[in-house]
Amino acid sequence: MMDMYFGSMQNEECRIDGISQSWSVISNAGDNDKKYISMESLENHLVDREHGIIKLLDPPFEKGILNPGYIKAYLPGTRENGGQYTHSSIWAVIAEAILGFGNKAGEYYRMINPIEHSRTKEAAQKYKVEPYVIAADIYGQGNLAGRGGWTWYTGSGSWMYEAGIKYLLGLRIQKGILTLKPCIPSDWKEYSFRYQYGNTIYHVVVKNPNGQNTGIRKFVVDGQEVEEKQLQLTKNGGVHHIEVEM
Repeated sequence: MMDMYFGSMQNEECRIDGISQSWSVISNAGDNDKKYISMESLENHLVDREHGIIKLLDPPFEKGILNPGYIKAYLPGTRENGGQYTHSSIWAVIAEAILGFGNKAGEYYRMINPIEHSRTKEAAQKYKVEPYVIAADIYGQGNLAGRGGWTWYTGSGSWMYEAGIKYLLGLRIQKGILTLKPCIPSDWKEYSFRYQYGNTIYHVVVKNPNGQNTGIRKFVVDGQEVEEKQLQLTKNGGVHHIEVEM
């Protein structure tokens, strides 16, 4: 009996699966060069810029011998069967950020942001669901391509939050220590946010005068440069200003 694998170039269906592509990077299990190749393949085969989606897999399951379970019951291009399953599309954002590709991470994040699917009347009529919450899935094929499916999906919503706050803006808190590891588009010249820790407020401004994607040159807290580029947080009140230069 011949072995069958999902996400194999030998298949007629599901030659590529976005989960394995992204998680080879996120898990750090992939060989260093293969990580870059896997994400390039994801871009070439799963990123649909015309419809603003990142597909879960391609080609969809339909008539082939592979049996992935219940998702094959969906029409091709619907939900997990070759549409955008939003968990996976966000993992693509995170993987690009881990590799340091801030331009692609930012592009993908903007692409799957629901508000981007409703900027025009025509786009909203295609998308058809709420532009202010994350959809679990978006159709990926035929005349329904770009139409939203289930919405108010908390799992994908929390991953979207994680991707934006931790991997793009770079806010990391570990054992009460704040560090910043941004991975942003090179045309972002500055961004800011406020973070509350207990009763203490931290105003953070990140400046990017040289058009970098990653890396921190200076880390200044309340006017004093901190060589370690990190800060022990306190909960006892007060307001502090952190200014970072990339």
